[in-house]
Amino acid sequence: MRQFGNWLYNTFLANWTRRILTLAGVAAAAALLYWLLPPIGEPENCAKGVERHGGECIGVNGTGYAFGTPEIDAVARAIAKENEEFVGDKPHVTVALMLPLQPDLAAERVQLRSEVQGAYLAQYRANRDETTPLLRLVLANPGDGYAQQERVVDQLAAMAADKRDNLRAVTGFNLSLEATKKAIARLTNELHIPVLAARVSADELANPENSTGKDPYPGLARIIPTNRQQADALASFHGRLKDEETVLVRDKRPHDIYNDSLAAAFSRDEDGPPGPKEQPFESPSITDPGDTGNDFTLIAQNICQSTAKYVYFAGRPVHLRLFALKLADVQCEGKKYTIVSGSGAATLNRYMKDDDWDRLRGGGKEPVIKVQYAAPGHPDAWDRELRKQGGAKERKAHLTEPRAELEALRALVRRGRAGDIGEVRLEDSRTMLVHDGVRTIAKAVVLANAQTEGTVSPLKRVADMWQRLEAVNRVPGTSGWICLTNAGNAYNKPVAVVELNPRTERLEFVGIGWPKGKPQPEGCRVPSET
Repeated sequence: MRQFGNWLYNTFLANWTRRILTLAGVAAAAALLYWLLPPIGEPENCAKGVERHGGECIGVNGTGYAFGTPEIDAVARAIAKENEEFVGDKPHVTVALMLPLQPDLAAERVQLRSEVQGAYLAQYRANRDETTPLLRLVLANPGDGYAQQERVVDQLAAMAADKRDNLRAVTGFNLSLEATKKAIARLTNELHIPVLAARVSADELANPENSTGKDPYPGLARIIPTNRQQADALASFHGRLKDEETVLVRDKRPHDIYNDSLAAAFSRDEDGPPGPKEQPFESPSITDPGDTGNDFTLIAQNICQSTAKYVYFAGRPVHLRLFALKLADVQCEGKKYTIVSGSGAATLNRYMKDDDWDRLRGGGKEPVIKVQYAAPGHPDAWDRELRKQGGAKERKAHLTEPRAELEALRALVRRGRAGDIGEVRLEDSRTMLVHDGVRTIAKAVVLANAQTEGTVSPLKRVADMWQRLEAVNRVPGTSGWICLTNAGNAYNKPVAVVELNPRTERLEFVGIGWPKGKPQPEGCRVPSET
């Protein structure tokens, strides 16, 4: 009887008990996975308004999410606090800062911090300097190289239509790439959302002056001089160089319109007999040197045998650093060179390593290689230029007003009134330029809203204000007067000529160049011939 009972238990009860427990365990595990993982076919949620696509967190957020980049964590929290506690439910418009927010390189993460800090500091100031509407700031990540910009532009379109968000402008745009061009074209042409480009300098990302046809980017404003304007300012600063004294080294990597535009700007006609032929190379990406070092050695050897003294370099900072080192390493029988580049070189010093400086000095005390570039701003510019002007009677408003604006920004940072946002560095111009861009947007919003008091102005009304920003309505930016042409371009914006000095191992302000060869007109009144 006992044997029969054991057989009955093992055959039925024990087996069914194990089955029930197993099924219960499977159900519990499934429930846990359901809560921890997104449903099949749906993206993972990174934060409010942000989803994971292709390994990156793509989307728009203004509630303190730092997109996994520790360098911007403090300033992202400060933006969230401003949005929640100061703006809240008061009448406001939203401004989106569109930048790749998850860079791999440490130098690029520091650059990003500067740009986000500039936008936040401008938001903070505008919300206390103006009346209504207030500015709400959000961060928009289009992915590495703006590759996933379409998803973000879709979100921005919805925010422009939503009366709770009232998105009225998009700024940022720090890389002149084909994907950037597509994003700006869709925002302005299809969605009619005003765009202010603070950092991209390619000529292809600007509306042509005195055009009789449709603008390629209706509603686009830009406050940084184009590459052509930067080249004009550098030429004005140096005086006319002879063609035989210069050579162009350019990156021919596809889809990088910054490199193409800069190369075209440097390919200007110069006096005298022909100089050395163009020296092209092709890098694998913006931040990857690949095997360009070998190519640079060969290019340097050719330059050493030429009559060139100045090297125009149309490429990105990673490759500029490597080229400068290779040119220094090649023994050129006592020759010294000045490498001249565009605003993309503004963060070159952050890529420099400790032993790089000695190599640029050729192992001695005096540099054999200097690198100069056209910076869109520098914190030493106004004091230095004012000292050159002499007595107070000779001082000009185009210098004193930007200096006062820069001092106001410095005071805000120094006193810490805007909260903890991390170390603020002004030398690379990124904080200054993005700050000036958001301040320009704030000015346009205030002018637009003055005509529609009590309501938020429509998108077109804000875009229409770009052409009003001159003369009495000029913006005294930290980087210089901002007065816009009817095409939305900054008129004769000053360029700070900055030098990477191996002797002092730092960036140094050299002087100011003007695209038109002379300062902006009195009061920043834009003439009919621009």
